[in-house]
Amino acid sequence: MEKLTVKQKKWDLSALYASHKDDRFIKEMALVETLSAAFEEYRPLLTAEISSIQFIEILNKYEELITLESRLMAYTELWFSEDTQNDEAMTLYAQIESVITEAGNRTLFFNLWWKSLTDEEAERLIQHCPRHEYFLREIRHTKPFTLTETSEQIINLKNITGVSALVNLYEMITNRYQFSFSVDGEEQKLTRDGLMMYAHSASADQRKAAYQELYRVYGNDGKILGQIYQNIVRDWYYENIHLRKYSSAISARNISNDIPDQVVELLLETCKKNTGLFQDYFQVKKQLLKLEEFHRYDLYAPISSSDQKTSYSDAVDIVQEAFYAFDPRFADLAMRIIREDHMDSEIRHGKRSGAFCLTAGPQLTPWVLQNFQGKSTDISTMAHELGHAVHSLSANDKNIFEQQACLPLAETASTFAEMVLTDFLLKKEPDSEVRRDLLLKQMDDNYATIQRQAYFALFEKQAHQMIPQGAGFEELNQTYKDNLQDQFGNAVILDEEFQWEWISIPHIYATPFYVYAYSFGQLLVLSLYQKYKEEGKDFLPKYWQILSAGGSESPEAILQKGGFNFYEESFWQGGFNVLRERLDFLKSLMK
Repeated sequence: MEKLTVKQKKWDLSALYASHKDDRFIKEMALVETLSAAFEEYRPLLTAEISSIQFIEILNKYEELITLESRLMAYTELWFSEDTQNDEAMTLYAQIESVITEAGNRTLFFNLWWKSLTDEEAERLIQHCPRHEYFLREIRHTKPFTLTETSEQIINLKNITGVSALVNLYEMITNRYQFSFSVDGEEQKLTRDGLMMYAHSASADQRKAAYQELYRVYGNDGKILGQIYQNIVRDWYYENIHLRKYSSAISARNISNDIPDQVVELLLETCKKNTGLFQDYFQVKKQLLKLEEFHRYDLYAPISSSDQKTSYSDAVDIVQEAFYAFDPRFADLAMRIIREDHMDSEIRHGKRSGAFCLTAGPQLTPWVLQNFQGKSTDISTMAHELGHAVHSLSANDKNIFEQQACLPLAETASTFAEMVLTDFLLKKEPDSEVRRDLLLKQMDDNYATIQRQAYFALFEKQAHQMIPQGAGFEELNQTYKDNLQDQFGNAVILDEEFQWEWISIPHIYATPFYVYAYSFGQLLVLSLYQKYKEEGKDFLPKYWQILSAGGSESPEAILQKGGFNFYEESFWQGGFNVLRERLDFLKSLMK
């Protein structure tokens, strides 16, 4: 295994474009209009009697246009993420969004025609298009919820200055926040990611102060951010329930994920049934921390007195070694992001907070954003986002419509990568106390990924019911506090500032009901990892089969190949059973 020489820096976007003023960028932005205008000439050919040859030609032209749009949008989104306060980037983002929306409206007729066919007429053409089979079938899933062409066009245009603008406004407001924090008597101005380092501090006072400062700043704009959220929810209601007639707000997301409503309800109910597991864990952690009271700001407290900082290059080495020990192919695909300078790991004011992996298309290596500060959690985040990249790269033989897995399966490689990393560190570490701390951190991560996200989704379900009925900001705050109380019971003391937590969660603004995908993915990965532990290297072909499928099959079909049935409660409970075993092991270490 060849180690890489790396340094923390901004990513390189030249694989997309040299800049937004580059001749290629300008020409390709104009080409979107040319291709969409040319595509309109196919409209008269779209009849139930169209030949398969003509249909394939039209489908290929449509793919060419979407591929071009994806590349332009990827560059714009990545550039904007570098600095959300950059006026040029913000302007370009709006411009590209308008260009793509206009093209989408001009080509919308293809999508609507395809949905208008009978099942028999559609099947005749699908059998000639094996490369696009699932994409074509998936379009038809929303047939009952599709409006007229004019209505669909109006909604697309409305979104540019409506919900999309609200989401961008939320990001612009929150990404400019600076947080005041005193370290060793010296007042510092920090980004959110910088502040959250202290939420994981060994000092209870620092943890408390970090959360109080976080929610002080968000709380100052609470009613503004709350109003943005209420309007996003109203938009979701009027479009998806009032106009499209989905049975519920969450059903619109479920159908786009190709996950039956009953499966999502079973997932969330199973999570609710297992609140006691994490409440027990928090009691264990309270004992280990020797605290008289266990507050919400103690949730991620480290057990050891310090969390030694790791350099960026060392972190890359650790992740590479861990992945290589699991499978050299996994490591090679992950390190492609580093080798090609597709990682932005610097800390900069105005840079988008958090972390993400963006896939621009099958022929392009994904880009990863992270705000790396050297904490152990940053190493886990690196493994997580590089796992996303591996998932995309393993399916890069698929077309642009089918490369990326649906949201619930999109976490299959990322959360698995974190578990690979933790197991690697456990095997290397001889000190029993350090091993215990690693297991505790893994339990922290499982709480954050499963239970916390499930309860966000449960809050969203309530909020999406309440807001169209006239609920205001204070009612939402109370509902969120009740949500936290149900989640933590008597195991955790809830301090008043956590009423603001919901307005600080970008996912519920940008992508309603995205969050249950984390719970889905983590519980799935626990089951997958259990199989890996049982089968060893024999497990790898099954795992690669799941990853390489990307989004080319339904989640149900992909999971069935791995021997899973997500209609059974035992599928979901199995992940919690693994966590219960780990918790029992932790308890045994305390005797």
